[in-house]
Amino acid sequence: MYSLPQEIEVWYIIPAVRRELSVTLAEKYKLKQKEIAKILGTSEAAISQYLSKKRAKEIKFPKEMSKDFEKACQEIIGDNKKVVKEIMLLTNLAKQNGISCCMCKKYNRGILAMCGRNPKKEVK
Repeated sequence: MYSLPQEIEVWYIIPAVRRELSVTLAEKYKLKQKEIAKILGTSEAAISQYLSKKRAKEIKFPKEMSKDFEKACQEIIGDNKKVVKEIMLLTNLAKQNGISCCMCKKYNRGILAMCGRNPKKEVK
């Protein structure tokens, strides 16, 4: 049995994107967990777990993506209706950086041969 890349995205990539957004919104913009939860469309408990590194800890994004997360937070703070668009952009960037493939490789032994991808990067 294996997970489709889309399932990997839902289980690992999107939560990790929300985690990074939560951390930036809390640290840089000094928002409270309740405010972050409302903006990101998730529960306060999820935000608490993101901030305490109990949830979505499997993925560490490359340093070069930190500017992308900061830019997304600026957009969201300016207009929180842009949150879905920004999460989609960040998820696509994660895919372009090979993070989805690395997670697939980690959790789906042999599946990459089926999709024809062979990522060079490893997930820590």
